[in-house]
Amino acid sequence: MGRASGTGGRQSGGASSGVGRAMIELDTSAVVRLLVGLPEARARVARRRLERAVEAGEPVVVSDLVVAETYHALQHHYAVPKMEARAILRRFVESGIVQLEPPAASGALASADGAGLVNRLIHLRYRSLGAVTVTFERRQGSLEGASRLRSG
Repeated sequence: MGRASGTGGRQSGGASSGVGRAMIELDTSAVVRLLVGLPEARARVARRRLERAVEAGEPVVVSDLVVAETYHALQHHYAVPKMEARAILRRFVESGIVQLEPPAASGALASADGAGLVNRLIHLRYRSLGAVTVTFERRQGSLEGASRLRSG
């Protein structure tokens, strides 16, 4: 985690210091602890922080990058099958407790056919910017609004 301003590198567990309504953004390490409950001590700390945010009415944000990293962490460190990892993440971001950023990224979790989750997240991010995804990947290139490159 990055250095918190004025804490000498220690994390205060506080909200962001931006103007307006306080908000917290969950990082991959916190999301993984919330989802798998291990190690137990860190899972408790993450759960308590999330509970405080909900009680205080602080929006809790999870980015598409955190979803992608968590998806891989669940598979590679906890042997969670791809479809189950996708389902766990979908329930989490649709729980009403967290806000997915960008919101359109939830569409990547909904579909299991064709392009993989991370390729779908990349494509949805680019689409939200009005851009065309250019790729050599056959499945990603078949997504609406994508362009597949071909060699030779």
